[in-house]
Amino acid sequence: MTQKRSGDADVNVLIVDDEEAARYGVRRALASLGYEIAEAGSVAEARARFEQRAPDLLLLDVNLPGQSGLEFLRELSEGEEAQKAAPLVILITAHGSERMAVEAIKTGAYDYLSKPFEVEDLRLVVKNAVETIRLRRENRQLRASLELESAGRGTLIGNSESIRRVRSLIEKISETDATVLVRGESGTGKELVAREIHDRGTSRRSGAFVAINCAALPSELIESELFGHEKGAFTGATARRQGKFEQADGGTLFLDEIGDMSANVQAKLLRALEERRIERLGGAQSIPVDVRIVSATHRPLEQEIERGNFRADLFYRLRVVTVDIAPLRERREDIPALAESFIRLAAERYKMPVRAIAPAAMRRLVEYEWPGNVRELRNAVERAMVLAEGDELTARDLPEEIRAGDDTANPETPRPATGESVVGGGDDLPVPFTADFRADRREFERRYITRCLEETGGNVTRAASILGMHRQSLQHKLRELGLARRYVTLDGDPAAQTPDKSDN
Repeated sequence: MTQKRSGDADVNVLIVDDEEAARYGVRRALASLGYEIAEAGSVAEARARFEQRAPDLLLLDVNLPGQSGLEFLRELSEGEEAQKAAPLVILITAHGSERMAVEAIKTGAYDYLSKPFEVEDLRLVVKNAVETIRLRRENRQLRASLELESAGRGTLIGNSESIRRVRSLIEKISETDATVLVRGESGTGKELVAREIHDRGTSRRSGAFVAINCAALPSELIESELFGHEKGAFTGATARRQGKFEQADGGTLFLDEIGDMSANVQAKLLRALEERRIERLGGAQSIPVDVRIVSATHRPLEQEIERGNFRADLFYRLRVVTVDIAPLRERREDIPALAESFIRLAAERYKMPVRAIAPAAMRRLVEYEWPGNVRELRNAVERAMVLAEGDELTARDLPEEIRAGDDTANPETPRPATGESVVGGGDDLPVPFTADFRADRREFERRYITRCLEETGGNVTRAASILGMHRQSLQHKLRELGLARRYVTLDGDPAAQTPDKSDN
């Protein structure tokens, strides 16, 4: 007896023949293979079956009453059904109709059988067609998965001013071969920026994108990883091995956490950048390489240079163009779009429905400080998707550190009156609630930052310290909120408050 394969029941076959005995014979021949089988005696009946459920495979007789199988095949190949269902078609012809069979293949049939046919011939043709159907399904799933993954890692999500600046910079530098230094805290998406630079450049994107984390390998192994080695170069080097430079030839080499690279490897990297040639460990041959370098770090390299931990000449060679990525806490307006994107990714990965985010849960996501930045947000959303029981993600589904202080965890906590939200543990900062989340958040930021500046006498440096922001970031936020002219400061000095009538 034929072993039924996993998934065979998901393949649905429609037999279209006006002879009941012929349909019975085909059904019986295929019964042991485990497919779902339906029957139709005419094209009209076949159309009705299509309405109920489009078949994966169509066994279609040519000689049918009313409309021939060949005419129906043309209709399927040229009409809307071709895009909606696109079944594979095996045409069944009368003996001696080879010319018709050739025409059927040209029209779009997968294969044909001539009556009378052997049962084993029928099974073989059907099995081959089913394999093709499975391959098409796998290709569609893989394509969808890649597109979804690309949506998560292949584009910078968000519309904050800082992300718009990064996008604009990427557009300018992607068509050049300039070395790029990407700076930002861990988890902000430095590798994503590097991939964007590579993917957008027409001269490099056909080449490989090769990444290496300089902090993940012992210093004695990084040199071998970058430059490769010859057989016998060191204990365990049993064969010649290409390094990342050679693998990335014609493409982009991404050096993550460049600040953790040892001094010895820094010197060899600088030489490779200057000469555009490398030597494998244990080798004497100088190998030309055509590689664009994008490096990244969360360390302040200027300070590392002062401490003697990083070469100044290498720093300037790597920093032809600098891309700074703001931490997530300084671009909170991007959090809703990021969270929704991660929900779709998790739904695809775990084969579950896409869920909405409850307003209270979204509020917690926006208010949280995100020390792990976008990476931490993705992990939190993925966890919530896995643990959620309802149709939407609630604050209770979020990790404890994010939902801490959420009043939905205690039903007895008084709720603010509809139309305003009391923020800051009872502080008198009512914020109007509208359907426009971004407008509400912007208004809250105006009030909150204004209050902080009033309490510091307009001193931006002190206010930035209280707010946990860089001074430059606060100055940028003041300009963004239209408060810059109201609070004019000199470096390190208290500000003279200069009211701006246009802000009142």
